[in-house]
Amino acid sequence: MRSLRACWRLLRVLLHGVHGLVLVLWVFPWLKPAGRQARIAWWSAKLLRVLGMQLQVQGRFSPGATLVVANHISWLDIMAVHAVCPRARFVSKADVQRWPVVNRLVSAAGTLYIEREKRRDALRVVHQMAEALQNGDTVAVFPEGTTGEGQGLLPFHANLLQAAITTATPVQPVALRYADAQHAVSPAALWVGDTSMVQSLWLLACGQGLEVRLHVLPPMATAHADRRALAEHLREVIGQALRVESGA
Repeated sequence: MRSLRACWRLLRVLLHGVHGLVLVLWVFPWLKPAGRQARIAWWSAKLLRVLGMQLQVQGRFSPGATLVVANHISWLDIMAVHAVCPRARFVSKADVQRWPVVNRLVSAAGTLYIEREKRRDALRVVHQMAEALQNGDTVAVFPEGTTGEGQGLLPFHANLLQAAITTATPVQPVALRYADAQHAVSPAALWVGDTSMVQSLWLLACGQGLEVRLHVLPPMATAHADRRALAEHLREVIGQALRVESGA
């Protein structure tokens, strides 16, 4: 029964992906930003539901220009944030641009791409982020630079935080956690090592009682901050929220 349910969920995910592609190619060009954001929120929230997941949110995202900083566990992290804050423009690795279908969906949300293997590319992206923040956008980053195992946090890279410091834009930390009926930190949501997208989708589709919990923490001022000290402080704040959520 679990395998049949998982296959049904994956079929619905495929159909939902096609629906998203239709929206991006034929509906988005005619919409104003508010209309696009409404559909991004709807599409993202429905994807979670199609996979049998519940979304729990604590706290509120700040209006106006903000740099959202979150821990990174799964490719679903972006959808979880977009379900609540569809205006967020994520900074994503450039590899995503080469993913069929997915690249169209991700790019339609105003994603900024970075070549993580090239140090100089970070400077280019910081300039793009600063420009977006000055224009009143919300930008979102995963300072760990890759997905972790959910039990702890990897070191936070500080480079991209410079965009918020330069523009005196507040940063808002977000603690993401996936749980299920048996685990405070669900192994079904992990996307580490050599796990492929297909394998990740199957694990999620087979999950029981999966929840994604989004703890949106209060924003912090950044004017005249030291980016490395800011990165370490954000890591401490998000880590503490995760420990509280898991009961550790």
